[in-house]
Amino acid sequence: MPLIESPPRYAAAVRRMHWTVFVLVLLAYVCINLFGQFPKGSAARGNILAAHYTAGLAVLLLVLPRLLLRLRHGRPSILPPPPRWTELLGKVTHVSLYLFLLIQPILGIITLQIGGKPVTLFGLTLLPSFVDLPNRVLSHQLEDIHGTIGTIFYYVIGLHILAALWHHFGRRDSTLKRML
Repeated sequence: MPLIESPPRYAAAVRRMHWTVFVLVLLAYVCINLFGQFPKGSAARGNILAAHYTAGLAVLLLVLPRLLLRLRHGRPSILPPPPRWTELLGKVTHVSLYLFLLIQPILGIITLQIGGKPVTLFGLTLLPSFVDLPNRVLSHQLEDIHGTIGTIFYYVIGLHILAALWHHFGRRDSTLKRML
């Protein structure tokens, strides 16, 4: 009986990193959406915000290793090969996602710094405030931009998920299986 060869997959380390970052981004989104449900000044609100910071910083710390793993191990082929336009759209989406994973946490840190706030995690100061004269107006403007980028990326992440499902259930190719 001939062996049936399974389609090529990403390296195990790449797959683990992908799903770890997915969980961290999901945690950051869940936390920031829960944040407004708690009264200002409450311990629960502070803890939710700290969890949001933790998830964001963890994403930032994992972006470069994730990218290096991806470059080192390459990208397995999609079987059967998809149309060229879908490959191009996938590349644009992936570049956007990587930029988001890098820029969004950095923007969060800059927002805190300009507001004169240290980066803290559950009471532990990781990065003290380096700004002598905080600019609350600019800090709030950057916070709005941070929120807007987060909202835009709901749609980019949704597109990424829908494309993976379309490849799996519509085209019946190996796109999704490569990451499982």
